[in-house]
Amino acid sequence: MAADADHWLEAFLTHLRTERRLSDHTYSNYRRDLRALRRWLQQQSVDSWIEVTGDEMRAYSASLFRNGKSPRTISRSLSAARTFFGYLAREKQISRNPVDGVSAPSASKRLPGTLDADTMAALLAIPGDSPLAVRDRAMLELLYSSGLRLAELVALNLNAVDLNDRTAHVTGKGNKERIVPVGSKAISALQQWLRQRVQLAHTDESALFVSQRGNRISRRNVQQRVLHWAKVQGVDTRVYPHLFRHSCATHVLESSRDLRGVQELLGHADIATTQIYTHLDFQHLAQIYDEAHPRAKRSKN
Repeated sequence: MAADADHWLEAFLTHLRTERRLSDHTYSNYRRDLRALRRWLQQQSVDSWIEVTGDEMRAYSASLFRNGKSPRTISRSLSAARTFFGYLAREKQISRNPVDGVSAPSASKRLPGTLDADTMAALLAIPGDSPLAVRDRAMLELLYSSGLRLAELVALNLNAVDLNDRTAHVTGKGNKERIVPVGSKAISALQQWLRQRVQLAHTDESALFVSQRGNRISRRNVQQRVLHWAKVQGVDTRVYPHLFRHSCATHVLESSRDLRGVQELLGHADIATTQIYTHLDFQHLAQIYDEAHPRAKRSKN
């Protein structure tokens, strides 16, 4: 494609990074998907973004499908293109969005995997009182207790959790903030971790969870620790950080029948996203959380 086309693609990527402040993961998806589109258009001898039509975009979608891409991946690629062309229209480089009216092949809805409450309890029974064991116990308890995304967990700072109020201040997708409850088991694990955190963390590190090097723990490190403990605890199913979020949502819904509350807990913008877990009726999360979540119940002593 022409240099001008390259210029506008890079300008859009800069816009995503500096103005919209997307996460590294989301930014990388946009960059990869749009550069793949650019390469395909070059093969079709389309040299300018203004030349792209709906027919080209439908052909691109079909080519992805023929090459074995899943409906979910194709939908993401089209969404990235739609956003990019919307940016070009805003900058008055094109008059219409060629992706409008173009859809990906329909994907069958898959129910997310979960662990039952007993298996989850066994997984969370991490033995030992070393700083790493105490840290990992706190991380996994918090993932399950509050239904956090992996990126949300690693982004937490020390001041994000209020142990007295039993809440955590979380920044989710699109920099949307929410306050989530933290169960008593997770509170206890966090208290133990905070007493030992000084043994690992650099003095100027603000992250709640740190690596052995003393700085903010990475997502990859958390994934590795989850796999490690699943093996140690004898859990024979595939375990990954997002499984804790799915399990939290499922277990709260089973006990509370509160879909709206779980939507609020998970930070879903659209309740249709939450409905993948079940079709139960609504109540209010704050009123049922302590009774509903298997590891949030207060001691009667």
